[in-house]
Amino acid sequence: MSRTLLRSLLELRATAPRPSTLRPTFTTVTTTRSLHQTPSQIGPPSPTPSQSSAPLPPSSPPNPSSLPPRQGGAPRTTSPATPQTLQLLPLLALQPGNKYLQLYIQGQAYLVTPGDQIRLPFKMPGVSPGDVLRLNRATAIGSRDFTLKGSPYVDESLFECRAVVEGTEAEPMRLKIKKKQRCRRTKTVRSKHKYTVLRVSEVRILVPEGQAQGQQQ
Repeated sequence: MSRTLLRSLLELRATAPRPSTLRPTFTTVTTTRSLHQTPSQIGPPSPTPSQSSAPLPPSSPPNPSSLPPRQGGAPRTTSPATPQTLQLLPLLALQPGNKYLQLYIQGQAYLVTPGDQIRLPFKMPGVSPGDVLRLNRATAIGSRDFTLKGSPYVDESLFECRAVVEGTEAEPMRLKIKKKQRCRRTKTVRSKHKYTVLRVSEVRILVPEGQAQGQQQ
């Protein structure tokens, strides 16, 4: 009985279909390139119905007053002196006491009067102690009762501000240790910032000669 069962199992195994093995199939793809001869000269494209045939207006140069301010808020243009400004300028010049100026030096604003010291946060190139500089960038000139404002700068022919270079200062040496996390290596950075010191020696309002004589009379 057992032999008969064994024989029947062997016959069923022989007649059963074998599973097909999965193998990767490779397909060969052939690419063909078509070469076309390019003409040596290509004409302008034909206009489409959506495009207008009217010529474009010539581009005008940008207006300096519409340009954005420089870094630090320093404006770019200088407002010319108007007749009304020239008429009221002697009243500002005859004011008692010192006049004040709102100056711009390298994009930084400084409110100064004669005798003030300006400590610039950089080393000014090409100057030495004792040199006299004329500072011609001011947005406002004022006294106790009057103030002349520019839009944005005041015309430099209306005032004169002179400063004397006193010297160059340097801060103490700074040592900063830089280190990354989970890293034993360290780096030492040395820095010694330098400054330029100016002393405002003169602030004067320039009045035209004709108006100055009329005020004296």
